[in-house]
Amino acid sequence: MGNICRSPAAEGMMLAKLQKAGLAQMVVVDSAGTLDYHIGKQPDKRMVDAAARRGVRLDHLARQVQAVDLRDFDMVLAMDQDNLAEIKLLDPDARLRDKIKLFGEFCTRHKVSEVPDPYTGGPADFELVLDLLEDGCTELVRRIQAGELPAS
Repeated sequence: MGNICRSPAAEGMMLAKLQKAGLAQMVVVDSAGTLDYHIGKQPDKRMVDAAARRGVRLDHLARQVQAVDLRDFDMVLAMDQDNLAEIKLLDPDARLRDKIKLFGEFCTRHKVSEVPDPYTGGPADFELVLDLLEDGCTELVRRIQAGELPAS
């Protein structure tokens, strides 16, 4: 939503996994929020600290998703249904809808449809989000390596 917790953590996690797989130069990863609450701000310190304990660096500055993102990226992943609906509003003619998906669709170890927002929660909530992100990012990288998803 505000691009300071889940999305920048997903970006950092995906970048770390791509780097480890030798694919970092082939894939562009970015994150954005659906709301303008925190534009230009760094990720939430609690998420930065939790990610750092897993060796994941978060250095993103919050931005708001734009319609051009749907054109420029092969895939746009939303963390929950509310954000999915907001992103779909950027594609009123539904020409790019196939690019818009829920991140939870890529989780294989966890059976979730949404990644919960940890912002008002405690440390366990941030850890759960990172567990889900690690799961989904692992599957995304696997699919890229298998040629099931584009690597550009």
